[in-house]
Amino acid sequence: MTGARWSSARILRERGLVAKKSFGQNFLQEQAICERIAALAVPEPGGSVLELGAGLGALTAPLADRATHVIAVERDRDLVPLLSELFAASPAVVVLETDAAQLDFCEALGRGPKPWVVAGNLPYQLTGRLLEKTMHVAHAIDRAVFMVQREVCDRLCAAPGTEHYGGLSVFAQAAFRVERALRVPAGAFFPQPQVESAVVVLVPLTPPRAQETDAFKALVKRAFQSRRKKLSNAWRGVFGWTSAELAEHALAAGVSLDVRGETLAVEAYAAMAARAPTGV
Repeated sequence: MTGARWSSARILRERGLVAKKSFGQNFLQEQAICERIAALAVPEPGGSVLELGAGLGALTAPLADRATHVIAVERDRDLVPLLSELFAASPAVVVLETDAAQLDFCEALGRGPKPWVVAGNLPYQLTGRLLEKTMHVAHAIDRAVFMVQREVCDRLCAAPGTEHYGGLSVFAQAAFRVERALRVPAGAFFPQPQVESAVVVLVPLTPPRAQETDAFKALVKRAFQSRRKKLSNAWRGVFGWTSAELAEHALAAGVSLDVRGETLAVEAYAAMAARAPTGV
């Protein structure tokens, strides 16, 4: 299937299928964009790609042209036979019917050669869960390339002190170098979503800027649950510390309690987390 567009509407119509709102299905169909995403995911020929939400195969095809092994994950049982048929002649592609949110990424990628890449057009309602799973395997993969809603990309890329900086920014930037690769208009999808999208590239940092320990997560979550509060209030009682103990640990970590959490860099959260009691 070649040409400027991967005709999602025609494929669905011929199969008597419709895009499912319950799955958040907006199928990418601009082939030039798919090819750019594939090039970002697989800069050099070879390796393995775990594609989350293969849909109608528009991205799967250019990924298979570049990678040695592509695991095309799709949970919609109505689309799995279509994908299997489309890629029956492609030895590089394995179609896997499962929910990506429940999948062991490393186990799936373990069947193919490195480098290991996770990629896909992420449905909005699963974006947070899939990003979280990707962060947890940052140590094992070589990169991740995702299509997400533009506002999610803004949050992933945001710098401290800016409007979109939040917990997602901190967790992502603790593990990855985050790059906005391109913006994608709504017209590149069928059916068209109500928002613009963007492609983000996540490259694991070695070593990471911070370890996502329970203490680190607790500090970040508390800071952004109360965005308008100074850290002296947002972190009150954390780890069972008294106000005096909190002030002592903050001073030692070089963190001011008179600012809001949205101003702190990843390393500041890590410095405070390092002061947490053992076992937190």
